[in-house]
Amino acid sequence: MTEDDIRSRLTQLRMKKGVSEYQMSLDLGHSKSYIQSISSGRALPSMSEFLVICDYLGITPQEFFATETANPILTREITEKLHSFTDEDLQLLLAVINRMNR
Repeated sequence: MTEDDIRSRLTQLRMKKGVSEYQMSLDLGHSKSYIQSISSGRALPSMSEFLVICDYLGITPQEFFATETANPILTREITEKLHSFTDEDLQLLLAVINRMNR
């Protein structure tokens, strides 16, 4: 993942959360332009700040880098609920998913 990919992913996840760059910056305790400076390529967060950003977005660092997942929070919630399904329920769900993917 490149620096541009990190910036794009941050923007994607921030927008999914429905928060502006300005508000996210303030919520994280930074100047109003902090997130904008990351998104524009003028800065990158430190590792500790990256972890704070992930926590703010409600995701793990692994979920941040899993760019094939557009909505990691929703994906995690679905995955957690699958653990209680019986094998029969999982087979039915897989059949529905396969049908929807056609």
